[in-house]
Amino acid sequence: MWHTFLIFSFKKLQLKYLLLLTKCNLKERIMEKIDFLDKKILSILSKNARIPFKDVAAECNVSRAAIHQRVQHLIDADVITGSGFNVNPKSLGYSTCTYVGITLEKGSMYKSVVEQLKHIPEVVECHFTTGPYTMLVKLYAKDNEQLMDLLNGKLQGIHGVVATETLISLEQSLKREIPIVMDDQEKKE
Repeated sequence: MWHTFLIFSFKKLQLKYLLLLTKCNLKERIMEKIDFLDKKILSILSKNARIPFKDVAAECNVSRAAIHQRVQHLIDADVITGSGFNVNPKSLGYSTCTYVGITLEKGSMYKSVVEQLKHIPEVVECHFTTGPYTMLVKLYAKDNEQLMDLLNGKLQGIHGVVATETLISLEQSLKREIPIVMDDQEKKE
């Protein structure tokens, strides 16, 4: 009986591994095969994620079904990683946008610090970086008093954080998606 159970468990594990490899290979194949139509779809959607697929199809001269399939493949390959609405933080009373460079005791503490940062809702981005900081976070505060509380009461209290440097954004002058470049060779195909 144990023998049968072990064989079954091993086959189940093999199947999971095979599925994982297949998914990874699918992502790699799709990333290699992003063609002109995919780039055109990405360009349209990156300008307006709410555009109906029928309008995308009309602009690309293909069927709605083709757009649905292409978009789903791009999602499956993690080329498209999300869509949503951008909320203006000022409309909710968050008037201070701040970038905080964080220095950790050891770089290997990064993941545990990120887990703690996930419990601070005002932190909206976190990056593991090179340079003078171990990590860089973006956060919003309603005013300087809340910012001071976030820095002194929360960020600097996280185990492993040895120093922080705060940069307050005075104005966001530019925000955009990565450009989707279509070369002349692709346009001809």
